[in-house]
Amino acid sequence: MTNSIMEKWHYLYGLPNITADLRTSPEDFKVFEMLPFEPSGDGEHLFVKIRKKGVNTGFVAKELANFFNIKDTLVSYAGLKDRFAVTEQWFGVHLPGKTIDNLDGFNLEGVDVITTTRHHKKLRIGALSGNTFQIVLRNVSDLEALKQRWLAISRFGVPNYFGEQRFGIDGGNVAKAREMFAGAKVKNKKMRGIYLSAARSFIFNQIVANRIENKIFDVIKIGDALMLSGTNSVFKVDKVTEELSARLIEGDVDLTAAMWGKGELFTFADVADDEAQVAEMCDGLRQGLEEFGLKQERRRIRLLPQMCGIDTDEKQQLAKLTFTLESGCFATAVLRELVCYQDLTVRQGSGKA
Repeated sequence: MTNSIMEKWHYLYGLPNITADLRTSPEDFKVFEMLPFEPSGDGEHLFVKIRKKGVNTGFVAKELANFFNIKDTLVSYAGLKDRFAVTEQWFGVHLPGKTIDNLDGFNLEGVDVITTTRHHKKLRIGALSGNTFQIVLRNVSDLEALKQRWLAISRFGVPNYFGEQRFGIDGGNVAKAREMFAGAKVKNKKMRGIYLSAARSFIFNQIVANRIENKIFDVIKIGDALMLSGTNSVFKVDKVTEELSARLIEGDVDLTAAMWGKGELFTFADVADDEAQVAEMCDGLRQGLEEFGLKQERRRIRLLPQMCGIDTDEKQQLAKLTFTLESGCFATAVLRELVCYQDLTVRQGSGKA
């Protein structure tokens, strides 16, 4: 991997001894968004489904604003997508009083309009049920070992780490967060949000890594906070029972870790003490997040990919992976546990804008 910050966090299955190349070409990394609703077909918001390759999400949004001659703030999207990849994602264009839906003149290299429709509400960040990934790994050193490791990941999941994209090159976003917390002014609201997210994600990853190190990644303790599957509903554990442990194994509930902010932790007893201690050791990130007013939240610590598939080609030494993740989860967190990969985007560049 190219991002050294990820090397500090523990592996659930141990450091992979398998190597492979990732993103030899954009077509080797495909992402498909899944909306949790069907657009209504009418309303002030034009939804545009776009297939893009080698192009930044923000760049496409800006070009859509230019095409319709509107402010950049009137174009939205549910999530940022990898630049060095082939991705299909939705954009929302707010066009009150305008009936122009024709994008025939929208010509942008690397971008194709798949379909358009109307909706009565704005497309907001995070408004996804998930993403489906189709990923090709090339020059795999041991395909049989890869298949065995993939089977374990498919059954038991991986740590729900925030991926390297969240932290910037060599953790640069975390460094910027520390500078901001020390008094540096960041006028750009978007960049300020990026730095805050990086700081919060750093603490979360540290807490998860600490549970792995202490061999309690999948062990419920009194004081833990569990999240119900398919929801964000959290409840405290004041008694550990066989039934509760069975629900964890079955995936009906998941252990959580703190998304740090102001206020009391939802955990208690030793669990809360451990989380607070880890956060305190993160060189001022805890205090900075509290001073900026972010509130305590929780995130499940296990990421269980769905609809998992693998095809291998011994002759070409490649593996084709397919899997689906919930919104807000990182494919690189899955790949990290599977293989020591070299991301060739560093060598080849990462596309436009």
